[in-house]
Amino acid sequence: MFKRLLGNRSKNAEKSVGVNSEQNLMEQLDLSKLPVHVAIIMDGNGRWAVRMGKPRSFGHRTGVKALRQVVELCVELKIRHLTVYAFSTENWKRPREEINVLMDLLVEYLYKEIDELCANNVKINPIGILSELPEKAREAVYAARERSRDNTGLVFNVALNYGGRAELVQAIREIAEKINGNQLRVEDIDGGVLAAHLYTAGQPDPDLLIRPSGDYRLSNFLLWQLAYTEFWMTDTMWPDFGKRDLLKAFLDFQSRERRFGGLIRN
Repeated sequence: MFKRLLGNRSKNAEKSVGVNSEQNLMEQLDLSKLPVHVAIIMDGNGRWAVRMGKPRSFGHRTGVKALRQVVELCVELKIRHLTVYAFSTENWKRPREEINVLMDLLVEYLYKEIDELCANNVKINPIGILSELPEKAREAVYAARERSRDNTGLVFNVALNYGGRAELVQAIREIAEKINGNQLRVEDIDGGVLAAHLYTAGQPDPDLLIRPSGDYRLSNFLLWQLAYTEFWMTDTMWPDFGKRDLLKAFLDFQSRERRFGGLIRN
């Protein structure tokens, strides 16, 4: 079990390991104060590749490796929920060639990783307007969901063709249909009712949102669920994001005082 050992380490040991090494950061973690639900906007793949003189597709492929590291650490630390923004409703505006690459990578990732994900008890939960995905991508997503449906470890929400506004519109439509069918009364509608009609129904709201690449916006991601989420931003592009970055985000999260609109009482 990892403990707060930094204060007991010798200066020589700190120099040899490195203050920001994965081991050192891990030792600083308080496992009793980890976020239950982590949300990540995986951003910067294309810009990272362009800066390196590579095609944008190279950035997306390298970004998959970053995702693998993040999932591995979340499993290791027993994080209960992880939601990643993989493809938004607005991403269809990108060039067709890039969209095809993204969809091919999705299929490749799911078929290559499903055995290991299931071995680690990960439950894959795709969220978004899945019916509009290309056939091969849709089949891969449904297969992964079915294969992992009985797993009880990390709930891995993969947001695909997802938009926060579209999610809210869909929830309102479902509520309206229940009112028309006399299954629900208008006066019974509250935040709990709306939340129960979102893609993340039954899950806690994210405790921590991570956004790499230096941008400071939500980009239509989990608009309802992020009301009291702690934000952690970094200039690091997603392909360069690794376990050390995730540990830094967790350590920063543990230093926050979460008041949810109230006051901290001493």
